[in-house]
Amino acid sequence: MEQKLLLVGCGKMGGAMLSGWLGRDMSPADVVVVEPYGGDAIREQLDVTVIEALQELDTAFIPDIIVFAVKPQAMDEIVPLYAKFVRPETMFLSIAAGKPSSYFEKLLGDGAAIVRSMPNTPAAVGRGITVAYGNGAVSSAQKLIATRLLEAVGEVGWVEGEGLIDAVTAVSGSGPAYVFLMIECMAKAGVEVGLDPALAEQLARATVAGSGELVRQSSESASTLRENVTSPGGTTAAALEVLMAEDGLQKLMSQAVSAAEVRSRELAS
Repeated sequence: MEQKLLLVGCGKMGGAMLSGWLGRDMSPADVVVVEPYGGDAIREQLDVTVIEALQELDTAFIPDIIVFAVKPQAMDEIVPLYAKFVRPETMFLSIAAGKPSSYFEKLLGDGAAIVRSMPNTPAAVGRGITVAYGNGAVSSAQKLIATRLLEAVGEVGWVEGEGLIDAVTAVSGSGPAYVFLMIECMAKAGVEVGLDPALAEQLARATVAGSGELVRQSSESASTLRENVTSPGGTTAAALEVLMAEDGLQKLMSQAVSAAEVRSRELAS
């Protein structure tokens, strides 16, 4: 990639993405990071230009891509500063939760090419999934560029309707917390049947991590993989009778995802 990129914010998610870009085919000379905190550490680790504020940017550096990776509550103050870069050739990519494309259109002005994305926390280890939506000003070429940028931290999907981002948030954005809770519950259940707490924790963490890697590498569906480890009349079958009961895991998960989707819409409005 030969586009000039301006990364606004380089915290955990922004830093993970930047490391992924530089580890692929982006030259450090084509990247400028705007980060008021921790700039020296970023320079030492990644050998990129870091400035504390936009007014320090070299006027010769005209960004083709501007990535907003700051906290949502800071957007009102920061985003309008970048309106001067709006042009058909410049794409604005946001990874901030709860901020619709209309929000950026209002602050940046008409004609801004905006991609709104929803990554999740496994992106920090390159195993995330990000779903994106592009407004009407985003070209096909810019959509491909956004896909390549987001692929640096995992898989990428797109939605045609921006309203579906709320559903995505409820499934994959909040989803890691559901998995972590499952680990907690499995470990606690192990203690209740007599296991040492440390061993129960180890078993739960390794089982979930290993199962996740297995399903990632397998071409079979999750339901097929479940059936493969379930012997008729065996221990797994006994447990699944509880989890797959009418008031079992599916009902709870559907309720949880629905609650998260509703809250996502509330926050966006």
